[in-house]
Amino acid sequence: MKKQILSAFATATLLAALAPAAMAQNVAIVNGKAIPKARVDALAEQMKRSGRPVTPEMAGQLKDEVVAREIFMQEAQYRGLDATEDFKTQIELARQAILIRELFGDFQKKNPVTDEEMKAEYDKFAAQNSGKEFKARHILVETEDQARAIIARIKKGAKFDEIAKKDSKDPGSGAKGGDLDWANPSNYVKEFSEALSALTKGKMTDTPVKTQFGYHIIRLDDIRDAQLPKFEDVKPQIGQQLQQQKIAKFQEELRAKAKIE
Repeated sequence: MKKQILSAFATATLLAALAPAAMAQNVAIVNGKAIPKARVDALAEQMKRSGRPVTPEMAGQLKDEVVAREIFMQEAQYRGLDATEDFKTQIELARQAILIRELFGDFQKKNPVTDEEMKAEYDKFAAQNSGKEFKARHILVETEDQARAIIARIKKGAKFDEIAKKDSKDPGSGAKGGDLDWANPSNYVKEFSEALSALTKGKMTDTPVKTQFGYHIIRLDDIRDAQLPKFEDVKPQIGQQLQQQKIAKFQEELRAKAKIE
């Protein structure tokens, strides 16, 4: 009997010692159901992924949130809402979204964009955009007659930028007096690029330039050597673009391999 009493006492002592450790793994108990700390950690990680900062001071808020969710979830289960077809469908859609996100996350980890790939992409961009940049203005109208009339008005002394603000069909540049800012001529459609490249500084096209957008009157304000951003300044954007291209290619490969009936 004495041994049984000692054994029971030892067991109680062990359970008492283990209780704080077990409670340390939980943040609360709601209606007899324990809420593990891992749930708080998962919510914090979810917030980080969405770009929201998580600070140590938010620990209490996170705990309150998971407790509230548990309360509401228990009530929903009590009402049988987790047995509806709509709920099952939503769960399946959520499961798919999470799995797909994990798939692409795993792909990114195993196929990171290298510095060599980013530098090669930058060099290609630099080669395509080297040379001269032109600062131009234009006025875009619907008909050739309109364009010719505007050219005549400008030659008689009318202000190019004032006409652009009033009559140009291009809302972006029109509001700025026709200003297209600095750009490589190759950025424009072929007809516009050729007409612009043929101008000298300060000159305007004598005849309307027809493109798919309408009729243009173009003036070349200035020319300079191309001003390219430094590699380090655009490296993050290049990396993001290349990663998106890799994921898109991965998606295409998966679709190509899939047997769809």
